[in-house]
Amino acid sequence: MPRLLGVEIPAKKKVAISLRYIYGIGPQRADQVVQEAGIDPNQRADALTEEQLNKILHIITEHKWVVEGDLRREITGNLKRLQAINCYRGVRHRRSLPVRGQRTSTNARTRKGPRRTVGVSKPTPAK
Repeated sequence: MPRLLGVEIPAKKKVAISLRYIYGIGPQRADQVVQEAGIDPNQRADALTEEQLNKILHIITEHKWVVEGDLRREITGNLKRLQAINCYRGVRHRRSLPVRGQRTSTNARTRKGPRRTVGVSKPTPAK
C-alpha cells in the first residue's frame, strides 16, 4: 500500500479514488492532482513509482492545501471557539442538536441519536 501524508491509500483502486482517502482531498482536488502530476487516470495506486508519489506530495504542498491532522485540528479549534463564546451554533454543537436551523420536533434522529423513552412511573400504593 502506498503511503502519502501518513495515510495508507488503497493499492487496488485508481489513483484519483485512492487520493480521496486523504482527509481534505475530495473528488475535484483528486482529479486536479492526477491531471497536474501527469498520471494516467486509469492507473492503479500500487503501480505508482516513488517519483510519482513525490510529485503528488509536491502538488499538494505547492497549492498549500490544509489536509489531514492540520485540517482536523483547525476544524476542532473552530468548534471549540464557537462553544467557548456561547454563540448559538456553539450551544447547538454542545447539546448535539442540529446546527443549521433544521426542525427537531420530528426528524433529526441522526444528530440526536436513538430515541430515549421517558416513561411515567406509577406511584406506589399507600398502606
